[in-house]
Amino acid sequence: MGDARRSAPSVERNREAVLAALRRVLPPRGLVLEVASGTGQHAVYFGAAFPKLDWQPSEVDAGARASIAAWVFSSGLRNVHMPLELDVAEAPWPLCEADAVLAIDLIHAAHWDAAVGLLSGARVLLPGGGPLIIHGPLRVDGAPAPRLDALDAALREADPSWAVRSLSELTAAAKKRGFDLAEVTGGDELDATVVLRRRG
Repeated sequence: MGDARRSAPSVERNREAVLAALRRVLPPRGLVLEVASGTGQHAVYFGAAFPKLDWQPSEVDAGARASIAAWVFSSGLRNVHMPLELDVAEAPWPLCEADAVLAIDLIHAAHWDAAVGLLSGARVLLPGGGPLIIHGPLRVDGAPAPRLDALDAALREADPSWAVRSLSELTAAAKKRGFDLAEVTGGDELDATVVLRRRG
């Protein structure tokens, strides 16, 4: 029987930056919902880093869920659960509550409805003050960014509904759905981390 685990080079590149942000904002205990978990590598890496937190990966794609399940099984981690089927743009989500929500490399490689769905779904699940952490390429200040421009062009060529989003459009949409911007970190706008807090 073959190994269903997939791997993505981007995980090795961004996991330390995301981990640093998570160490600042995650609660000491509770449930973290990871949206669009991809290969599953992040889930087991962060699950191992936060043994007192329950980690719930999720994915809309069946093949990706098989990869996540294989990573979880091989890790032996008891605090990382098998993946849920979750489409962020469809409500309701298959979960009633979470103490934090994480989305890595989602909103640029998806229709804007996915970003709106992420904000709306997280609003339902999170308690007041609960963090929604979004990581990925982002236009932060409008300054010239050739690498972002190249990525944006490649995304739009792959699918006209995909694009590198701006911090201003993300925070405007978040504000309408009950979130305030808490922090933005990342020296490289290809790997920016945004923390939003749900208003209580």
